[in-house]
Amino acid sequence: MALLGSDPYSALLASPLGKRLVDSLGLPKPTDLRRYAVDAPLLDGPALIGGLGDDTPIADRARTLLAAEGVEVGDPFDTLPAAAIIVDLTAMAGPADLERLRAVVAPSLKRLTASGRVVVVGRPWGSARTVEQAAAHRALVGATKSIAKELRAGATANLVVVAERAEDNVEATLRFLLSGRSAYVSGQVIEIGPTPSGAPVPLPAEWTQPLAGKVAVVTGAARGIGAAIAGVLARDGATIVAVDMPAAGQALAGVANRLRGTAVQADVTASDTGARIVEHCQLRHGGLDIVVHNAGITRDKLLANTDEARWGSVLDVNLLSIIRMNEALLAADGVRHGGHLVLVSSIAGIAGNRGQTSYGASKAGVIGLTHALAASADVTRRGITANAVAPGFIETEMTGSIPFATREIGRRLNSLQQGGLPLDVAETVAWLSQDANAGVTGQVVRVCGQSLIGA
Repeated sequence: MALLGSDPYSALLASPLGKRLVDSLGLPKPTDLRRYAVDAPLLDGPALIGGLGDDTPIADRARTLLAAEGVEVGDPFDTLPAAAIIVDLTAMAGPADLERLRAVVAPSLKRLTASGRVVVVGRPWGSARTVEQAAAHRALVGATKSIAKELRAGATANLVVVAERAEDNVEATLRFLLSGRSAYVSGQVIEIGPTPSGAPVPLPAEWTQPLAGKVAVVTGAARGIGAAIAGVLARDGATIVAVDMPAAGQALAGVANRLRGTAVQADVTASDTGARIVEHCQLRHGGLDIVVHNAGITRDKLLANTDEARWGSVLDVNLLSIIRMNEALLAADGVRHGGHLVLVSSIAGIAGNRGQTSYGASKAGVIGLTHALAASADVTRRGITANAVAPGFIETEMTGSIPFATREIGRRLNSLQQGGLPLDVAETVAWLSQDANAGVTGQVVRVCGQSLIGA
């Protein structure tokens, strides 16, 4: 999929003269990223899989998964081109075992194809049996993030940390990271643990419809990232309840009608909005399974020029409204057992941003709220997951109004050298909404192309 037409630099690259100019000046050359299509293969070429020793449980599961998808699997030391490289280092005992990462990945990198994937697998360092083992597995974070920054042509690298006895819960994450769904996700650490019940995660009847039979609420759904999230959830089988302000009623109805869902016109800051959403879902759809807290605003000003009203409005919409709505959404008649909460944060909540103190505070608060929800006894008892996505520079109407020079810097200041699309955020939200992903909770996944800000 090509980049948005609003990116004049990419348009320049598309012309022979522009390409020669860029090559002569050594300027960044963003690549069209491989993005998901229902009828597309999981990978466009062979996957090379290696590991440490004979105990490679994730590599074994990856081979089974790829064989079922008709993907050729080779050894890292073969001469095959590589659409993906997977290295299972779960058996590492100490730093000396890190050599296996170099030995497996280094020879294969030059054969990695455009939009290729590198997936490194380790164990949680916090539960290591020795200090040497903890050091080795924590070292994989820095190694994987560095690999991601070396890759070119739209390739990505991510680390999957799998707890013991959670090996059977990895398929949804492997599928996400290998597929075009993760086009703008790189340099991330995904932790997979056991489900609250200890049972294996339920797998969908069809991986093209992983949300079949689910009812999903999306706030801020009338346009932009919210509309994209609603569209991808519907594509993956969910029934959509689209929520937005009454002022956006016409656009909201258009989204709901297009997706054959329903709409709720409501101000998320109103005290009764959560209860209204629950009542609507019960009456129209028999309940709800997924809630995506996406609604948000910015009121950008330097802090020295920010008044109480401007400050308060951002905190109220972006953070306090979620807490209020969750009182009803997480009540007994709210999100069903085994459901999913996905909160939309921002890289501004991780790295901060000049002129966005209130926004950065609110989005950092969303991350704190996500961690608290995931650890909540009531949430875990009901098997509900809570995760957040943190978008970086995403091509929207808002970013389109940024001054040209600032916009170009924002686009290029990541390992993929381009802005992401609302679709990229939506794909990550949809993955976090899958029952097959029930072993992933309390995570914050950056959808930022491995932004160099706050990295």
